Amino acid sequence: MPNMDKPNIIFFFVDNLGFGELGCYGGGILRGADTARIDRFAYEGTRLTNFAPEAQCTPSRSALMTGRYAARSGTQSVPIPGLGDGGLVAWERTIAEILSDPGYATLILGKWHLGHSQGRWPTDHGFDAWYGIPRSYDECLWSEDPWYDPQRDPVSYVMEGRKGEPAREVEQLTVDVRRDIDVEYERRARDFIKRNADAGRPFFLYYCHSLLHLPTIPRAEFKGATGHGDFADCLLELDHDFGRLLDHLDQLGIVENTIVVFFGDNGPEESQPWRGTSGFFEGSYFTGMEGSLRTPCIIRWPGRVPAGRSSDEIVHITDLFTTMVRWGGGEVPADRVIDGVDQGLFFLGEQENSNREGFPFWNGEQLYGVKWRNWKAVMKRQKYMWDPAETLSMPHLFNLIEDPKERENVAIHHTWVFYHLGRILLDYLASTAKEPPTPPGAPLDFVPTLPA
Repeated sequence: MPNMDKPNIIFFFVDNLGFGELGCYGGGILRGADTARIDRFAYEGTRLTNFAPEAQCTPSRSALMTGRYAARSGTQSVPIPGLGDGGLVAWERTIAEILSDPGYATLILGKWHLGHSQGRWPTDHGFDAWYGIPRSYDECLWSEDPWYDPQRDPVSYVMEGRKGEPAREVEQLTVDVRRDIDVEYERRARDFIKRNADAGRPFFLYYCHSLLHLPTIPRAEFKGATGHGDFADCLLELDHDFGRLLDHLDQLGIVENTIVVFFGDNGPEESQPWRGTSGFFEGSYFTGMEGSLRTPCIIRWPGRVPAGRSSDEIVHITDLFTTMVRWGGGEVPADRVIDGVDQGLFFLGEQENSNREGFPFWNGEQLYGVKWRNWKAVMKRQKYMWDPAETLSMPHLFNLIEDPKERENVAIHHTWVFYHLGRILLDYLASTAKEPPTPPGAPLDFVPTLPA
């Protein structure tokens, strides 16, 4: 029997999901693939149009796991191969670790990207088990490179781990393995869900699908299915895989007590031939544009989270940590700064407004700006990933309702807005005086030294 006091929680995390890819966000058939299952799911739950990840993969995953801006955790950039391990230090507490306390079974499938050495694996941070890759799917291209020598150069592996045991290498990450890897993710997800549903144990499944990360190579059964190329075929494949997961929940009779959150880790890929789209907004990931700072997010909890609802209220990725920890009966840590706010009443439709008005945003270690409601102050201007970042002598201000493409600086006309934007930034800076951020590349045993 399901445990009604502790809902099952599934994070279906999509890689490099631009705002303009899905039908329910203005894409779908305009992108060459009908995303019918995801679109139907959107009408079964609440669709957010102002959901903010961080600008890159690693910081978004860190913020999700800890409820803290990645700038606090030393994880604000994707690590560059060969420049150290980095990742979460042991002091950080993840949602998996916290939900384990009230009895949740925990599993991560897919990309971790928060450390790739002993002590930093997901199974060192609260997960019972893991199957996936430690870093990035583009590493499958290494073996295709005529300049690459596996006897001399690093080899990327698919990994498997269990809590209390060292993670082990399963097989080399090649293009063929990358293409079909989501089949194995699905098999393990279905087994994990059924096993815990049969046992009546609540579960937390962190399901990191490989798409739409480069290279977007469709599986054989989807190759040519849309007639619009590999990217569209992969979009159709993503829709299919998510639909299969939803069908499994229905077959097991646990839909009513399972929270499913479908969302992306950052904006779209910029490099060809795998380029995605931010749709209504502008820019790519690895920038401070709205195309980087907005990604689809849909939440379904039948009978609790309102169906057919859409909201443009601001929700930050850290808020999922705080809200889901509390919905799962866990305790939000009180011994450190937590940036995620509890959005429970907002998600449940008991209030119209989000409990968050804005947030500071970074690209890597550099502060790019601050958002407050429909206003955005930009200190570094950069449209696409490979563009140079321009440091502005004075912040530019954009009204995102009037100017969603961020074309017109209106700072001189609305100087009063900077009082609100400044408050958000000063609150963050004051918090760093109380708890200094972890430096990037900090050793595993690093603990912030709190001022006396």
